[in-house]
Amino acid sequence: MSFFAQPETWVLVSFLLFIALLVYFKVPGMVTKALDERSAAIAKELEDAQKLREEAQAILADFQRKQRDAEKEAEGIVSQAMHEAERFAEEAQAKVQESLERRTRIAEEKIEQAEAQALKDVRAAAADLAVAAAERLISAEVTGKKASDLITQSIKDVQSKLN
Repeated sequence: MSFFAQPETWVLVSFLLFIALLVYFKVPGMVTKALDERSAAIAKELEDAQKLREEAQAILADFQRKQRDAEKEAEGIVSQAMHEAERFAEEAQAKVQESLERRTRIAEEKIEQAEAQALKDVRAAAADLAVAAAERLISAEVTGKKASDLITQSIKDVQSKLN
């Protein structure tokens, strides 16, 4: 059999022609160029992904810092509120104590005034009773000239004490 009569020969010839056509139309260069472009696009996407990742990490770090700052600020606000509440409680306690002391003092003054008034009333009542008793005794025992002299002397004593 001849060389060209075998089907494998024709497969080889067609394969070689196919490769020659590919080389003639610069298909390997186009494939290489397409692969290079694809490689460059993938590299750019990886760079962009890396940049996005770095930006995301920076944003995350910023938010974590802001969260820590907010927590510190919240703790400060709570601490300040606690101090103010304690101060208000102390002020309220002092005002209550002052009010109690003032009311106690006023009550004691009223009691003293009532005691003084009661003592004054008792003395006045005792004086009235003594005058009434003395008047009865004098009117029963002293009469005439002696009574007149006693009245005159008493009027002079009263006038001297009033002036």
